[in-house]
Amino acid sequence: MSRSPRVARTFPVLRRALDSLRARKASIALVPTMGALHEGHMSLVRLAKRRADKVVVSIFVNPTQFAPTEDFGSYPRTWKEDIAKLTSEQVDLVWHPDARAMYPDGFATHIVPEGPAVAGLEDRFRPHFFGGVATVVAKLFAQCRPDIAVFGEKDYQQLRVVAQMARDLDLGVRVIGSRTVRERDGLAMSSRNVYLSAEERHVAPTLHRVLKTLATRLRDGDDVEVAISEGAATVRQAGFALDYLEVRHAETLAPIAPNDTGPKRILVAARIGTTRLIDNIAA
Repeated sequence: MSRSPRVARTFPVLRRALDSLRARKASIALVPTMGALHEGHMSLVRLAKRRADKVVVSIFVNPTQFAPTEDFGSYPRTWKEDIAKLTSEQVDLVWHPDARAMYPDGFATHIVPEGPAVAGLEDRFRPHFFGGVATVVAKLFAQCRPDIAVFGEKDYQQLRVVAQMARDLDLGVRVIGSRTVRERDGLAMSSRNVYLSAEERHVAPTLHRVLKTLATRLRDGDDVEVAISEGAATVRQAGFALDYLEVRHAETLAPIAPNDTGPKRILVAARIGTTRLIDNIAA
């Protein structure tokens, strides 16, 4: 029977636990999460286990990345189920602070990222988001001092923002992206998928199908603007309210120039009912 991971809820306990993990110069991987863990998160944990000697998973629903109109209060919290999953994966340590520990009275320092954070994708619709992400991730890196940190490619702009921040601030953490884990019909796994009705869940894989079609068309040399326009029409006809469907440079997220031969990423965000879904693939 697997042993439950040690759980740290305060900084003194976290520091003692990390000192223990670092015995004999063991390397440490951090997997930051907001809980409500699913198979996508478990794939991050497995990658972390392959890349480091010890694995720390943080579970913290970060209030600073939610706007007042977003679902912070109703965001799924499944602590018992999360611990059971992390136990089965033999995670070494879970860092589970509360909001008061992360943002004590008088907290006044926030990171304002630029570069990929102001690419005109998620930041157009959630202008608060990447400042909250960058601040909390920088704190998690400082608290846990990992050698590597693993993030999913599903939140692709977030991955690029965090990787840029780690480089720019010389944080000494190697940020690794892990491929998106999907349901059998192509829907990207997400904690928010539980909000989908049965009918919405049936329609949701349209996003991935459109992305695959676009990637094929672009590789075949089709006109980018025409392909994007037709893909957007398909998304809307399926019942989505489309926020964006874009082809961007895979590293900088800058708009691509005509005849650009650099790496490309196709990214989409759309709402169906009350649920907002995002996805992306390489082009």
